[in-house]
Amino acid sequence: MKTSLTRRTFLSRSAAVYAGAQVAGVTRLLGADAKPKPGVQMYVVAADFKKDPTGTLAKLATIGYGYVEAFVRGIDVEEFKKMVGDAGLGCPSGHFGFGFVATEKLLDDAGVLGVRYVVSSVLPPGPPKNDNMNALLQRLNHLTVDDFKRMAAMANSIGESAKKRGLEFAYHNHNVEFRELEGGVTGYEILLKETDPELVKLEVDAGWMAAGGADPAALIAANAARVRLIHFKDFSTVTPPVNEFGEAAGKHIVNLGTGVAPLKAAYEAAQKAGTEYFIVDHDPPFHGETALEAAKVDYAYVAGLMGV
Repeated sequence: MKTSLTRRTFLSRSAAVYAGAQVAGVTRLLGADAKPKPGVQMYVVAADFKKDPTGTLAKLATIGYGYVEAFVRGIDVEEFKKMVGDAGLGCPSGHFGFGFVATEKLLDDAGVLGVRYVVSSVLPPGPPKNDNMNALLQRLNHLTVDDFKRMAAMANSIGESAKKRGLEFAYHNHNVEFRELEGGVTGYEILLKETDPELVKLEVDAGWMAAGGADPAALIAANAARVRLIHFKDFSTVTPPVNEFGEAAGKHIVNLGTGVAPLKAAYEAAQKAGTEYFIVDHDPPFHGETALEAAKVDYAYVAGLMGV
């Protein structure tokens, strides 16, 4: 996600509840004949939400968003579900702290909230030892073939548990998965090969893919049946590729449509693949504007792609 400090904060809080709410279903909210609208990952407005939960959700609805993807900490899940519904928003997916909190606990929360997709924002190869987040960051920046195989096994296990509850698990990428490992393979290739397509779907973050040196449109096309959600993130540069968490890539995150990430091609590939959810994911910090101002600009870009 962001600068090293922001990511450190994220990882240290990942053991809290990550949740979402499917209140009425996007189709019912928008009307059977209405075109789907873009969604937004709640991490984008996390600071605003902490200060003014109901007001922030109302502003997202006013901008035009049809739904949110949850990234919620320190709040009663039923209360969040009600607030989302009161704002007239749906919430079909959420980022959960898989690998940090017991899977069954997180799936219990997902059941209460009513999400369809449970997504791993970051899936570590193993739990942090003694809550040493600095060590975990270093490990994530130097993942090995064996690490990715362990992550794949964990993803399959989560996916199987989710399926038993009528949920679907999706893996969300960053840039670290696209570093070339021993044997010339990338971590993402290992994950694709070692996970069961019936149990592990994909939430493609097109911006992070591009930052890591991959072609998001090509990857979406090659894995069309698995790509159920897509994140839109833009970068002022993706050359040379950066395959580590930290400021080197995060400092280049910009408003959607103002950078060089191939988002239009990724959208077209996702639309052709039958992807269901198109989600803004603009990582803070924000420069010269508020999070909600950025969210408005980003909505206009994705809505323009979708023709809504």
